[in-house]
This record gives sequence, C-alpha cells and structure tokens, in this order.
Amino acid sequence: MKHRICLLLALAASLFIDQVQAQKASWIWYPGDFDIYMSNVMQNRRTERGSFFPVFWKMDSHYVLVDFHKEFNLAQPEEVKLYVEGTYNVKIDGQAMTGFPKTIQIPAGKHKLSLKVYNQAHVPAIFVQGKTVVSDETWLSTFEDKEWIDASGKTSDKSGTTFVSAGSWHFTDPLIAPSAFKLPVTPHTAVKTEKTNKGTLLDFGKETFGFIKVHGLRGKGKMSIYYGESREEALSTEKCETLDYLDLDLSGKKDSVMPLSKAFRYVNAQFEGSAAADSISMLYEYAPVTEKGSFKSSDEELNKIYDVAKYTFHLNTREFFIDGIKRDRWVWSGDAYQSYLMNYYSFFDAETVKRTLWAQRGKDPVTAHINTIMDYSFYWFLGIYDYYKFTGDQKFVQDIYPRMQSLMTYIDGRKNKDGLLEWMPGDWIFIDWADKLSKEGEVSFEQLLYARSLETMSLCAKLANDADGAAKYDQQAKALKKKLFDLYWDASKQALVHSRIEGKPTDNVTRYANMFGIFFDYFTADQKQGVKKNVLLNNTVAKITTPYMRFYELEALCAMGEQSYVLKEMKSYWGGMLKLGATSFWEEYNPDKKGTEHLAMYGRPFGKSLCHAWGASPIYLLGRYYLGVQPAQPGYETYTIEPNLGGLAWMEGKVPTQNGDIEVYCSKKEIKVKSAVGTGILKFKSKSKPNVPGAEITETAKGVYEIKIQKGKEYRIRYTL
Repeated sequence: MKHRICLLLALAASLFIDQVQAQKASWIWYPGDFDIYMSNVMQNRRTERGSFFPVFWKMDSHYVLVDFHKEFNLAQPEEVKLYVEGTYNVKIDGQAMTGFPKTIQIPAGKHKLSLKVYNQAHVPAIFVQGKTVVSDETWLSTFEDKEWIDASGKTSDKSGTTFVSAGSWHFTDPLIAPSAFKLPVTPHTAVKTEKTNKGTLLDFGKETFGFIKVHGLRGKGKMSIYYGESREEALSTEKCETLDYLDLDLSGKKDSVMPLSKAFRYVNAQFEGSAAADSISMLYEYAPVTEKGSFKSSDEELNKIYDVAKYTFHLNTREFFIDGIKRDRWVWSGDAYQSYLMNYYSFFDAETVKRTLWAQRGKDPVTAHINTIMDYSFYWFLGIYDYYKFTGDQKFVQDIYPRMQSLMTYIDGRKNKDGLLEWMPGDWIFIDWADKLSKEGEVSFEQLLYARSLETMSLCAKLANDADGAAKYDQQAKALKKKLFDLYWDASKQALVHSRIEGKPTDNVTRYANMFGIFFDYFTADQKQGVKKNVLLNNTVAKITTPYMRFYELEALCAMGEQSYVLKEMKSYWGGMLKLGATSFWEEYNPDKKGTEHLAMYGRPFGKSLCHAWGASPIYLLGRYYLGVQPAQPGYETYTIEPNLGGLAWMEGKVPTQNGDIEVYCSKKEIKVKSAVGTGILKFKSKSKPNVPGAEITETAKGVYEIKIQKGKEYRIRYTL
C-alpha cells in the first residue's frame, strides 16, 4: 500500500510539473489587424438621433489572408491542439496536412509549423497549444507569402516575403475567439424615478454608460427612449442627441436590452398605445482596468476634482481611448495623446495605448493625415515615443516603425517651397475649438509639432536599428527648429508669432506654440521667462476655454514652477464645473456662459459632450508636477521625484509603473518616499541640510538637495521650507 501511495504521489507530481512547464498560449494575428478591426466595429456604433453616423476619414481593414509560422526543436514528440478563426491549412516542414485538423502530432527534432488562414469577416487568428509549441508574439506572420519558382522549376527559399512578429492581446482562452470580444457589463439601477406625461424619467445619479434594459415590456404600441447627459436633454424629445424607438406587439411580458450602449445620466421613457413596462434599469459597460494611481491632499475640492477626473477618464477608456462617450466615441489622435499621459499616472494600461496607436494609423498607403487633421498626425508620433519612455517596450517601437516612416514620408511630401507646412486640400488644421483662431498661412504651432515629430522619428529610428534614418530625421529636425525661430520669434514681443502669410510673419501672438515650446524645452531660460510674462500670464492674449488646450497651458506653467498659480486655476476651472453639478468633466467650459448655454455646442442645444477624456487632465498634472514623478530612462529604470506642494499643506499618492508603484508623501515639514522599481533621484529644497539615516544627501545648489532612492527601501526626510 505504501509503495502504491508513493507511486500515485510521484505521478501527480509529474503531471503537475508537466502543467507548470507547459507554456501559456494566446490568440495571435497580423500585428495591428485586430486593433484596426475592433476600431472599425466601435467607431461605427455612433448614431445621431437614431441615424447611423460614420467617420469621415478612410477606414482600413484587416488582411484577409495571413500566414503564421514558427520553428521548434522538440526533445520529444508533442501533441498540439489547433484553434483557428477562419478557413485554414496546416503544414509541417512545408508538407500540407489533409483537411482541417484540430489536433496534430509533431515528431521530435527541429520542425517548422505553418498555418495559413483566410477570413474576410473577422481577423485571421490562431491559437496553438502544446506543451512547448504555443502561439505567442514570437511567431512570424505575413500577408504576402510569395512562393517563387526558380529556373529549375523548384520552389525557391528566397521569396522576398516580409515576415513580422505576430500581434496578440491577452486572449488566452482557446474557446473564445478574438471576434467575440466584448467589454464586461454589470447591472445598475436608477437612484430616482419620476412620472412624466406618458412615461418615466430616470436619474442614474451621475454620468454613466451602458445598455438600457426594459423589464416586463408588454402591449401594443411604441416605446421611445430619450437619453440625456442633463435633465434638460432627456426631456427634449425633439433635440436630444441620442434615442431609441421600439415598435411593440407583445401578447405577454418580456425583458429587452437595447442593442447599442449609450451615454447618459437621465433616461426619459415614453409609451404610446397599450405599450408599458414594469421597470427600467441599465447594464453598465466598462473597461476592466485597474486603478493603480492615486492622489489625495489637504484640499478637499482638489480631491474631488481628482476623483471626478479619474471617473471621467475611466468612462472614456473603452476598447480604445476615445474622445467622449455621448457623441463621437471615435479614436481621435489629439484626444488620445492626452489620454496616454493620464493613463501613465492612473491605470498604466500599456495594451490600450498600443491598440489605440495601431488603430489610428491604419494601413499603407497613407492618403491623408490621421483623422484628416495635420496636428493629429504629429500627436501620433509623440505618443509612440512617450509610450517607450514610460514602458521601455522597444519591440513595439520596432514593430510600428515602418508605419511611422510611411506617414512621415507623406508629411514630408506636403511641404511648400519654403519647407513649411500649410493647409492643402484634404487637410484640417484643428489646433483648438476657439473663436477667431486663424488657420491661414504657415501656422507656427504646426511647424513646432512637425519639428518635435522629426526628433521623435530620429529617436525611434535608433530603437529600430535604422542608423541612416536616425541621422536623416535628426538633420531635418535641427533645420526646421532653426527655421522656426528665424521666421517666427519676435524679440520685441518675446514670443513666437502665430503665423506667416504670404511669406511675412503676422503680429498675432497666441498661446499654442509658445506653451508647447516651454515643455518641449525649445526656449532659452530668458525666452521662457519672456513667454511666461508676455503670453501665459498676459490676459490680453486670447484665453483658452477648452480643457484640451488648458491641459497644455497649465503644463507649461507647471514646468516653469508655477504650481501655486496652477492650483488656483484648477480649482477655478474644474471646480467651476463641479459647482454647476458636473459629475464628469466637459468638452468645453466657459465660466461666462449661463444656464443651458453650458450644454450647447456646434449650433445644437445639447451638442456638447459632458464627459470628455481631455477634461481629465488633472490626473496627469497632479502626478507629474505635484507629486513630481517622471521616468528619466525608459521604463523607469531611473526616475526623478520633485514634489511641489503648490500651496497645499500636504499631499500623498501613488504613481504606477510597469513593475510596481512609486509612493510619495509630502508636507511642509516631511517627505516620505517608497518605490518598487528602478533607481530614483529625489530633488527638493530645504533651508537647512536634512538628516536622513541610511541615505546619501547631495547639495546640488544652495538650498537644493538630492537623495538617491533605492528600490524597496523607505525614506523619510525632515526638511524646512
């Protein structure tokens, strides 16, 4: 009996070891294809008062025929299971197998496993699971598997085919194909219900997103559902932005869920004929991201601003980072760029960043700017290098670099005779929603973004081992940057002027190029002070009313050490929305507007989005410029912490990274730091030299100190302001 028990234990241990050693497989596809496919699905859900409202730029599709392969060297024969989305064939060492096998046997030794998959409707994808033979991003893929025949009539190995690493996204269940992906939902009920003329008005308490569910629907007639981010919108049956209609002829009761998710706080359900329902609830739809970052301070209003910003951002984090949940629900590049930065200080969800960048770019050939907007093409480039800076993921840069090259080639081909960019047919120069903002001529803001994008190209070329490209883009960037200051810098105004028209600079000074020039570090120290005084703190220069550009204006001021001023501005601007009852932050806020004027935009009484991703920028500002945490080397291998209270009595928070959190507490007397990653440098000012046991303190200037922060160690610094 004892021998039998030992044998069973040994067998169980062996099975456990086999399971542990079996590598984890995931669904794979041609890189970028699932992202493009899903963005097409999501962006074409938009409706306007029940009508289909598609995007107005070119939409690409996935490749319909893809070849996947990988070579394996097996110590012993292996049984491998195959799951495929599409019609497929299987080859081992170039020899095709009969039919559509679900399980194959691969002999010991070195072998090449290949699958070629066709799927017009969905993305060609495979899931391969053996003990060591598994599908993952180490597989190679191509959409052009050329099989050339040489002069002797034999198949040539030198086909000229380009193979790239496969794409994936944590789809590890072989029974759930990528095309079946949906965001999760959870039931919610209204916090208040009141009767209206022929129905019910429901208040869900705050801005939300999901599917309306009608319980006990019955009768013959019509049910109309009017959605509103505000009470006024839901009650305006003629002007609300979104709605649903149901024609009913039911003999008994049934529950019904609306087919498309919507944004709303209020829902106005109206009935005609004998149509009726027992009750109405919702299925809240959300992205299953983890809220890793945090911020709390001595200022309760600021804490509320942070919490509402975080909720706003989560609502707009879906399959991709989108602009707003009510109206567009599109992947706009300018909106997404800000979302990336907010993400690094909240969820640190790298996968959504990558999906969004792939989806925005689409396929070659390039025929227009991203979203047709010149500045949005440039934000796309900037987003890629920022992604590398925060994650250290060089592979992604290498994978997407060819599409960076082709987009930049398109842009370079649209320069005028002076080597500058200006409007051409098919372009939209956006910059910002602002009255009387000129887009005529060669706008300095576009040239500045162009220069920064060329710098980004040079950096990414190095990561992609393209030395010639790195040198070329660097030379272009330096030449354009020099031209920017030669043509646009006005010494008397101490600012970059807004534009050149017919070869002559205008007198107009706007905030856009000037504030970007500060945090791009394009100005000298004296120029920065001049811009701060003559532009950023100058009330005669046209003010910014959108959170979109307010984000960059406040970042520039923070970069100049104006955290106390920015704190007041955040409390006035975002706090102003809260005082008007906002439960999420808006697309635009002008404190001079009154009442329902705040709901209007684009000539429509309820056209404004009351939950817009770019309204959530305090997340980034508080993490980057108050807690003061940022990577110095990619992936937080090294980083800096420069806390700035900006008038707060105390603050504390966490900044997430790929491999753990950086925790910071700061009051007027004490700083506490703990980090799970890399090596950091804490920088702070103190009237007297602090004493920190176990830490080396360096005075870099009078009253300015640095402490080296080691992973896993807690630091407590007593200092004097």
